[in-house]
Amino acid sequence: MGRFDSGFDGAVALVTGGASGIGRATGRRLAAAGAQVVIADLDSAGAEAIADEIGGSAFPLDVSDPAAWSSVLKEVHTLHGGLHLAFLNAGVTTFSGEAGDLEGSFDIGSVTEKQYRRIMGANVDGVILGTRACAPVIAASGGGTLLATSSAAGVIAFPPDPIYTATKHAVVGFVRSIAPQLVAQNIGFHAILPGAVDTNILQRNVAEEARAHGVELMAPESIADAVLQAAQHAETGGLWVCLPGQEPFLYRFAPLQGLGVPNLE
Repeated sequence: MGRFDSGFDGAVALVTGGASGIGRATGRRLAAAGAQVVIADLDSAGAEAIADEIGGSAFPLDVSDPAAWSSVLKEVHTLHGGLHLAFLNAGVTTFSGEAGDLEGSFDIGSVTEKQYRRIMGANVDGVILGTRACAPVIAASGGGTLLATSSAAGVIAFPPDPIYTATKHAVVGFVRSIAPQLVAQNIGFHAILPGAVDTNILQRNVAEEARAHGVELMAPESIADAVLQAAQHAETGGLWVCLPGQEPFLYRFAPLQGLGVPNLE
């Protein structure tokens, strides 16, 4: 969309799930590029720690809570006078992670309501409510970019965790559908689709199990690089796939004919 053609110097950037993993790595990258970075996370101590490190600010945030979003955006506007980039990154898996998760079959009957609501709140509500809260502020700030963390599981079947997979498909569908509508407000929107990343979303025993199965885990910093690349892309609605040993690339769906509606690809 052109907002960051000259870089991120002076931009105000909000990163959810910013206390660890991809969010923390992206906060560091944005700060190094000159942005004023706001770290938001349920882990308030972790958010404060990374904010102190990079010279940013931090807020506790439950991304599934609409009132919390309103409160944080008001604080961001008061502190920085606007917002130009929001990376809606916070996310969880269905289970906490136990050895054998990659081999055993998924038992839908064992999923508790608390687990279900938790993952939907973080992975789906966090993106949709975050977009609803951030888009008007970005538009009023002259435009910018929204980004959301999906997953490679957002475009494939991933039997070890079908609910996680469903949430990431939801993010892909939401980004693709709303991105064209935000163009008039000078807002771009992209989804980031990493493969397996070495973050605390994977419990340590699951990460070790993945390696034992030959799964290469990427460093969070490589995903952060893709986030900044996507934010500077001229087009909107991109699905940026990040896989080991490859440069980030745009994933394209095959067009579906005969629906009777315009093809907006």
